[in-house]
Amino acid sequence: QGENLLYCFEVAPAQPALTQVTQCRTEGSTRGLAAVPRLALDVMACEVLRVLQLSDTALVPVSYLVPRKSVQDFHEDLFPDCAGTLPATRAQAWWAGDNQQVGRVSLHPARRPTETFCSPIIACTPKQVANASPTEPDADQSVSMGHRGGRGSSYSSPSSPPSLSASTGPSSGFVSSPSQKSLQSILGPSSRFRHTQGRVLHRDTHLTNLRGLSLTTPGECDGFCANHQRVALPLLSAGGQIAILELSKPGRLPDAAVPTIQNGTAVVDLSWDPFDPRRLAVAGEDAKIRLWRIPEGGLQETLREPEAVLQGHTEKIYSIRFHPLASDLLVSSSYDMTVRIWELSSGRETLCLRGHTDQIFSLAWSPDGKKLATVSKDGRLRLYEPRRSPLPQQEGPGPEGSRGARLVWVCGGDYLLVSGFDSRSERRISLYRAQALAEGPLSVLGLDVAPSTLLPFYDEDTGVVFLTGKGDTRVFLYEVTPEPPYFLECNSFTSNEPHKGFVFLPKTACEVREVEFA
Repeated sequence: QGENLLYCFEVAPAQPALTQVTQCRTEGSTRGLAAVPRLALDVMACEVLRVLQLSDTALVPVSYLVPRKSVQDFHEDLFPDCAGTLPATRAQAWWAGDNQQVGRVSLHPARRPTETFCSPIIACTPKQVANASPTEPDADQSVSMGHRGGRGSSYSSPSSPPSLSASTGPSSGFVSSPSQKSLQSILGPSSRFRHTQGRVLHRDTHLTNLRGLSLTTPGECDGFCANHQRVALPLLSAGGQIAILELSKPGRLPDAAVPTIQNGTAVVDLSWDPFDPRRLAVAGEDAKIRLWRIPEGGLQETLREPEAVLQGHTEKIYSIRFHPLASDLLVSSSYDMTVRIWELSSGRETLCLRGHTDQIFSLAWSPDGKKLATVSKDGRLRLYEPRRSPLPQQEGPGPEGSRGARLVWVCGGDYLLVSGFDSRSERRISLYRAQALAEGPLSVLGLDVAPSTLLPFYDEDTGVVFLTGKGDTRVFLYEVTPEPPYFLECNSFTSNEPHKGFVFLPKTACEVREVEFA
């Protein structure tokens, strides 16, 4: 009461027991709520629930519809038989031990019961019996409240029996008036991709029998990396070994050891060159970045000599990212609280970005390649324009706490999405306008309580962001929009086992004929 949000959850006996279906923002504050009986629902429009909201000046119906291709058929899976309106027993029989149940009736408009019940306390007069005749509104017709000029006015349904034809329109009895809101405005906006289905591909496409994987890469690292040809997996064995697996050769790996890259030191982050599918950059605990070149056709023997070694950081590196537009440009962040940009063709550092006072959790290039955003442990977001200055051009408040954060550019590079934690360790995502970081987040959405940082992946074409953490079984999907409410929930994907890492292939790997977009 007093709120203007109406939540709808699905309840299940198995985990997750509660799943949010939708969230509705009502026009006015709620003074009371009542559910309309199921016999009054417009079943031919696939209406599964109708709630009446009492506001200060009106009774407003809120309708929940399940989208179906055909609204000319009665969908029995949506509308099982429900309890009828005739009592199962009388008071004296109940006291005597009778436990009969109320008879169930069909919601099919053509099979509705016509019997009515009159209480024996007040005798049924002939006039009352006449009023219960089938020519008057039946149990399947509803009396709803409209909203005219601020006053609620009652409206009785048309007296004709309901038709199975969709052309007659909804038989819910809603009053049409200039101030009547559409269903979209009552329920709030919904994502075009809300019915996205995640599915595991056939086992023939899997790479199995992986052995000795390193599961201790830092939180700033995705755990492994992939391009459209191959996957790089850090291994647990000494010397910072990295397995290189060809995606074109799925199946069970041999029990014998596979050829690896001998990095020489423990791996903290690794990344494929977006323009050269054979070049892999690996950051090590010794503050060096090694560039490795994979032979044509894949790794046939152990690789021990890197193509180049980049030195400049004085402490362990956090993360590395290739530039999205220019070849031979790489950025790295380190425990020495600097961000360095490297030119790979010459193997030298070209710029050192300063201004951080604590650990750098994440960094990301803007889609146009002009800007670099960082989020750090000191609770600050920073925006750099490396070609202008080595100091941040903007700063703003970031996520609270020191447990980790990630950021990604969204909505054409005009906004930043940041995942992190609040002071109570709840995982949440925030949306910032890139031109106004100091104003703080436009919107903050809490997701759940879990120990691992949410890793965001953004699909620029659809505007959908995928969020999951190491050790999670669920992948959250939201469409991100530049207008309120900013985050539109889509179907989440749940795997049978917790995943140790999660990366996305380039869009060129998608099977577009199957409408696969990620």
